Amino acid sequence: MTATPHLKSLQALELAVRTGSLRAAAGALAITPAAVGQRIKALEDYLGIDLLTRARSGLKPTPALAGALPHLAAAFHELEAVSALLDLQRGQEIHIAAASDFAELWLKPRLAAFRSEQPNTLFCVNGEGEVALRLGPVDCEISFGPPRESGDRLFGDFVLPISSPENTARITRLKPQDRLEGFPLLHLDFYKDDPSAPNWSKWIAAHRLRRTAPERGIRFQRITPVLEAVLADAGLAICGAALIAPLIDDGRLSLPFPVSTGTWTEHAFHARFRPDALSRPQVKRFRDWLLSQATATGAWLQHRFGRHGRSGQLVLKPDRTDPNVR
Repeated sequence: MTATPHLKSLQALELAVRTGSLRAAAGALAITPAAVGQRIKALEDYLGIDLLTRARSGLKPTPALAGALPHLAAAFHELEAVSALLDLQRGQEIHIAAASDFAELWLKPRLAAFRSEQPNTLFCVNGEGEVALRLGPVDCEISFGPPRESGDRLFGDFVLPISSPENTARITRLKPQDRLEGFPLLHLDFYKDDPSAPNWSKWIAAHRLRRTAPERGIRFQRITPVLEAVLADAGLAICGAALIAPLIDDGRLSLPFPVSTGTWTEHAFHARFRPDALSRPQVKRFRDWLLSQATATGAWLQHRFGRHGRSGQLVLKPDRTDPNVR
C-alpha cells in the first residue's frame, strides 16, 4: 500500500463540498477559511484542473470532480466509521485546538502532570493549520489575540530581545550604541498584529542604537523555529517570554539587553471552552487545571518583568539577573 498524497487537501475538499462553504469546512478542521482554500488550490494546481465552482447555494463540484466525489465521500465516511469503532474512550477525551507554539512550548510539556493525576483523561491536541486528528466539535480553543467578551484570559506576554549566551557575551564586548551592528536579526511575525509589540526597526529607533538595514533578515511566522535559530547562534530575535520561561530560567536563552527595553503586549492568550463540553467532569477539571497553570505563568512574568516595560531613560547594560551575563 502506498501513501495517499495530498490527504490534507482531499480532506478539506470533501468537507467543503459536503458543507457547501469554506467557512463551515474550516470550523470542522479548526483552521481558517483561507487555509481551507489554500489546501484546495494546492490540489487543483497539482492536478491541473478546477474542482469547485461557486453557486448561489454554495460550493459545487465541477464535472471533473463529480465522478470522483462519491468515492471521496465514501472514503472519508469509512475513515470516520473506523475512528468511531476504535474510539471507545471518546467520553474521556478532550479535543483541543491551540496556537501551534502554545501547544508545543507551553501546553504539551505540562500535560504529563495532569495525566498523572487524571490517567483516564485523553487528549487530542491540534495546532493551527494542522489536519484535524478528529473531525467534530472542539472542546477547547486556545489562541493569542485581543481581549474577548467571552472565554478565559490565560496570560499576556512580555516581548524583548533574546539571544544565545554566546551571542550575548559577544554583544557586551561592543560599544553600547553599536551592539547590534554585524549581528543577524531574526524577525518574528507572531506578534505583528499586537499594537504594543515592536519589530526590530521600531525597537532600534526607540532605543537609539545604530544598525544598518534593520528590516533585513530571515522572517519566521512561528516562535518554535525562531528559537531553534537563536539557540544555534544564527541571530537575535524579539520574542515573548511567556512560552519560553524554562529556557530563560535555565540559561539556554539569554537576554542581551536590559529587561527595561521590553514591552508588555496588549494581546493575550485566551481559552474558550464549548459550553456543553464543560458539562463533562473531565473537561471542567482540565479547565480548572489550565487556569491554575496560567496563573503560575502570569506570576512568573510579573516576578521577572513586572516593574519593567515602561518608558524611561535607556542604559545599555545587559540584564544582570541573567546567569549568562558576567
